[in-house]
Order: sequence, then structure tokens, then C-alpha cells
Amino acid sequence: MSKFKSFYSFFSYLLLISAGLLLDQISKLWSVAELKPIRTMVILKNVLSLTYRENTGAAFSILEGHTEFLTVITIIVTVLILFIVVSGKIKNSIAEYSLLFIAIGGIGNCIDRIFTGRVVDMFEFTFINFAVFNVADIFVTCGSVLFIAIFIVTKGDIFRWN
Repeated sequence: MSKFKSFYSFFSYLLLISAGLLLDQISKLWSVAELKPIRTMVILKNVLSLTYRENTGAAFSILEGHTEFLTVITIIVTVLILFIVVSGKIKNSIAEYSLLFIAIGGIGNCIDRIFTGRVVDMFEFTFINFAVFNVADIFVTCGSVLFIAIFIVTKGDIFRWN
């Protein structure tokens, strides 16, 4: 096996990242155009609403107002994840894609922080007291849960260290 992934693998990664970022950015643009003026749109009463929020922090507004710090950390972690995936250090393709999901979410929110100084959130579960979130957050969460599950199932045998 070559040291780095094949062109086919690299192209599939690029396609997935592009599609994920497009979905994330279009949903945020739509939220700014359509939700911002009305603030909330009920989808399922007492279950799910689309609610416009701006967040200058991380998840649950942690580190609110520290946009520069969050941007730098996100760039470092995302570059590290992409390097690990592209360099062929992951044995399991599901683990590779879970890391790509985390990278997509990181990049999506980082784009917002760089260009607007805030992240647009829109999904709100109204049946519980939970943070409003966006598509990028969904990618990070799903990728993280999937990676942890694969790590547990494989008993930590995910990385190729040679």
C-alpha cells in the first residue's frame, strides 16, 4: 500500500467534504435570509423548530467571544485530522469517514467564524432544554459518535503506525 491514499480515495474525500460544506453553508444562508427576520419557524409543535441564533462561542456557547482562539484551534485540529486520513494512518474506512465528518463540521463553522465572526445556528429541539445547533454541528456530533463506536468495537485497533 502506498504511503498516501489513492487518487480515487482522495477524490471521494474531496467530494464528501464539498457536499457537506455546501449543505452546511446553504442552510446557514437560508437561515440568515428566511429565519432571521421571523426568528422562529415551528416544524413540529413542541418538538422541533427552526430558530435563528448567532453564536460567537463553541458548543453551548462555551468560550463565547473567543472567536480567534476557536478559529485557530479548529484549523489545527482539522488539518491534523485531514493529514491522518489522507496519509493512510487509519485502518478502517468507517473510521476515516467519521473523521471526515468531524472535519466537515469544523471547516463549516470555521468558515463562519473567519468571515462573519459568528456561527449561525438554526435547529432547536423544543421538547427539551438543549442548545440550538446547525448542520456543521450535526456532522461533528455524528462523526464523533461513530468514531467512538468504531474505536470501541475494534478495541482501539484503528491506527496504522508504521
